[in-house]
Amino acid sequence: METDKANVDLPAPNEGILRHKEDIDVTLGIGSTIAVIEEGEQTKVDVGVVEAEQREINNDQNSDKVSEKLLSPSARRLVEENNLDIERLKGSGKDGRITKEDVRKYLLEREQLDKNTPSDSEKNKLPDDQGVRREPMSRLRQRVAEHLVNAQNNAAMLTTFNEVDMHAVMSLRKQYKDRFAEVHGVSLGLMSFFSRAVILALKEFPIINAQIDGLDIFYNDRINLGIAVSTERGLVVPVLQGAETLSIAGIEGEIKRLASAARDNKLAMDELSGGTFTVTNGGVFGSLLSTPILNAPQSGILGMHTIQQRPVVIDTEIVIRPMMYVALSYDHRIIDGQQSVSFLVRVKELIEDPARLMLEV
Repeated sequence: METDKANVDLPAPNEGILRHKEDIDVTLGIGSTIAVIEEGEQTKVDVGVVEAEQREINNDQNSDKVSEKLLSPSARRLVEENNLDIERLKGSGKDGRITKEDVRKYLLEREQLDKNTPSDSEKNKLPDDQGVRREPMSRLRQRVAEHLVNAQNNAAMLTTFNEVDMHAVMSLRKQYKDRFAEVHGVSLGLMSFFSRAVILALKEFPIINAQIDGLDIFYNDRINLGIAVSTERGLVVPVLQGAETLSIAGIEGEIKRLASAARDNKLAMDELSGGTFTVTNGGVFGSLLSTPILNAPQSGILGMHTIQQRPVVIDTEIVIRPMMYVALSYDHRIIDGQQSVSFLVRVKELIEDPARLMLEV
């Protein structure tokens, strides 16, 4: 089952023949029946047999319609041979009787219309054949597009920026990454440091972990951290539920598991819902700076970016340090500038002095 967020496997409760009840691309409501399983001795079905059965049903239905209309024998034969919908035919005979010539005229008009109607390949190209093609958006892409537009239209979105000296974190990672992987079974990445820094900062600024609910502010006691993951199907945001209870090793392990499940289309629905704040890393693709869009109904999202060696002034001296721009987009309706800037400064402090992450000070 492909939904607007993930592909979900629905295990069959028993053996049988699956009969879908709706056509392709029909939008169904919650609780609607998608298909039924017909139980019986024959559980392995020849596709050709099923198609032949369907053709026979269609022919029977068409024959029923034909019997309801005034048709000459020759006209009836043409209708059945061409599998025509007689509701589209107009009779010129007595009392509206459909004649052979009426059917031939209809067939001729349909043939002419088909010639003048561009094929799918022709539709997907410009008249001057510039090689442009048209492809339908996937359900996931449609949902993401709708979600992002709604986020911009329904929030007073603002972005504040800062830059982070990554020297301390990168030195710590270089020193302990092998031992970390040996003990915990996962690699030590930068995302876990930022995730932990965000968690501690959200504890100090709970309004950024809140959201608007009508005329109320809904405060979340738990921190369900969304991690944006790029897949072949599009962007998905799996959620680390109760991230405030996880250590850096626990965060790293959950990120690895969820990212792998996202790329393999194996995320469960509860792993995609309930997020209260999101972290996205455009730096893995080389982004230097961006203004991330809120993941509604959340009120904040942190954007990480690529690390560049840049000259900075430290203790009156110019040194070269690995620097990263970070961005916080937030809903200005409930989050003030002072709160957003202080939150981002707190994240910066925690990353630049990793000991604070361990001591939570």
